[in-house]
Amino acid sequence: MSLETMRPNPTWDAASYEDTVDALAAREDLTYKVWGGDWCKDCRALLPDFGAALEAAGVPDERIDEIALDQDKQGPGVDEYDIEYIPTIVVEDGSGEEVVRFVEDEDVPPAVWLARELEVEGEPETAD
Repeated sequence: MSLETMRPNPTWDAASYEDTVDALAAREDLTYKVWGGDWCKDCRALLPDFGAALEAAGVPDERIDEIALDQDKQGPGVDEYDIEYIPTIVVEDGSGEEVVRFVEDEDVPPAVWLARELEVEGEPETAD
């Protein structure tokens, strides 16, 4: 089942978020698992721009798993992934390992937050 709220916002300006788009496009091994609900005001506020960012980054549909939850926040993967708040976006690498997770109330939009985290996660560790 897909989420109507993941339909890309047609007014989202990719040029204003070039670094975000580049960071999301850089890793072709990532899968985005998005838990939300079309009934959820936070999802309606945050996910259309996230959908637009993924589209601008050229992330193919087969790497985006949209998981609709009911109003009790129940649905596929809720227990397995310990989903409590929505929207929640879990980013996994090619081996299915969780790389980073966005949960509902970060201080910046999901695409920007995930891009920042992915850039940090992708940086080589330095010796002290």
